[in-house]
Amino acid sequence: MKTSNGFTLIELMIAVALVGILAAIGYPSYQEHVRTAKRAECAGALVGFAGAMERYFTKNNTYAGASAATVYNTQCPVDGGTATYALSVQASTASTFTVQAVRTGAQASDKCGTLTLSNTGLKGVTGAATGITSQDCW
Repeated sequence: MKTSNGFTLIELMIAVALVGILAAIGYPSYQEHVRTAKRAECAGALVGFAGAMERYFTKNNTYAGASAATVYNTQCPVDGGTATYALSVQASTASTFTVQAVRTGAQASDKCGTLTLSNTGLKGVTGAATGITSQDCW
């Protein structure tokens, strides 16, 4: 009588099913981690953008006329690549501004919405999912 070494079809199907279950649980968690990392990178870019706005004010004695393209950058990540956030500035008056990062591309489904930072350092979010605060996103 000859014995066979190897896997049976049932054993193989059980292994495939287990891998499928683990992937179904792990992949969404991985995607959320990637979104969180990209959000954190862009939050840092917003702080850099606010610093660039302060330098603009030092040179021009006003925030009026400043734009993302002339002062800092128009997207996150700032070093190039596929845009995950679009950066812009709203210079409300000559002495106030708000820089913002609007979700785009892969970040379009991010729960935090648009990240904002004012000239006073006030951090906020607009268009976030229900129950999400700026502390959750910054």
